[in-house]
Amino acid sequence: MTAQLPEPRLVDPAEASRQLIPLLNIDESEVDRQMRICNACRYCEGFCAVFPAMTRRLDFSKADIHYLANLCHNCGACLHACQYAAPHEFAVNVPQAMAKVRVQTYGDYAWPSLFGRFYRHNGTFLAVALAVGLSLFLVLTLVMKGTLLPGSLKGDFYAVFPHNTLAWMFGGVFGGAVLALAVAVRRFWRNVTPASDPVETQPGAVREASAAVLTLKYLDGGHGQGCNNESDRYTLWRRRFHHLTFYGFMLCFAATGVATSYHYLLGKVAPYSVLSLPVVLGTLGGVGLLIGPAGLLVLNYRRDPLQGDITQQPMDRGFIVLLLLVSLTGLALLVGRDSPAMAILLAIHLGSVMAFFLTLPYGKFAHGIFRSAALLKFAIEKRQLEKVNLGSE
Repeated sequence: MTAQLPEPRLVDPAEASRQLIPLLNIDESEVDRQMRICNACRYCEGFCAVFPAMTRRLDFSKADIHYLANLCHNCGACLHACQYAAPHEFAVNVPQAMAKVRVQTYGDYAWPSLFGRFYRHNGTFLAVALAVGLSLFLVLTLVMKGTLLPGSLKGDFYAVFPHNTLAWMFGGVFGGAVLALAVAVRRFWRNVTPASDPVETQPGAVREASAAVLTLKYLDGGHGQGCNNESDRYTLWRRRFHHLTFYGFMLCFAATGVATSYHYLLGKVAPYSVLSLPVVLGTLGGVGLLIGPAGLLVLNYRRDPLQGDITQQPMDRGFIVLLLLVSLTGLALLVGRDSPAMAILLAIHLGSVMAFFLTLPYGKFAHGIFRSAALLKFAIEKRQLEKVNLGSE
């Protein structure tokens, strides 16, 4: 029997306006079309969280599409398994359709809303932020020391920039970035989740979602063998490089937290020895942030263009390169902290970190925050509808 293409959903604009139904744009309509085809087929039902979530819906609202798009991990398994992928006339490509909507959601929910446009020109935005960060600290070095090469300062960073100056600068920018991300993900959550789904009443769902985030569960392709990248061959390297990147970042964050505790609670002022806890954590984190992003960059260049949205490559690769720059300059600073070049190495590293903080809420980093929220909604939804048996888990 020949499968029939579902009729496109047509909504009268006047009726939609009366009923307050948000109209779908072109990319959202494409996800709606493909989800209705997948809902009729259900071959990929066990691959990842997207398809069990899909089977709970007979129709797909704008909010549903935003939720499913952020639930997708772009592993590519469904594309290679799909009997309706091109050259079939249905031309189903779920990873690509989801990727296009996913980046749109970052801009739609961004705060302040005006800054959502940074996602459309993310490569330029990142380059400008990096130029501003580097220029700022190079100029500050000249102002503070009168030269970029003031000689050996025995690893004392605060001999170049006072501690309180750095604390206020980076604390303010990082706090603003966290606030912007928090407001954005709250907007997303309120739109895709009914008010009857309070998180505080779902501790089991929180634990399940946290485990999925920390283990990158859905980068295993749904079968444990990994993602597809440049072919239909499975690989776990994308998951491994993501782990190195994520936990490298967390170790660096922990190093900063420990150093802050040393300074304010214990009265221990930097510089710290190479074997001290802040330096060890920072070094391990820096190595993770070197290997992980380098591997992801290689995979990104090798990735089949059908398994994503090629217009997002400047954002993806720019973010990866910035992470590499932060880790490289940090490790170079560790090696050269007792050398006459310490001041300029410090300025370059701090400029890179400042660019990272400035772009944090308006770049690729946002995908982890939105995806975590989608995974939490999925875990809550499973518990509410598990007796209905509309789809597998």
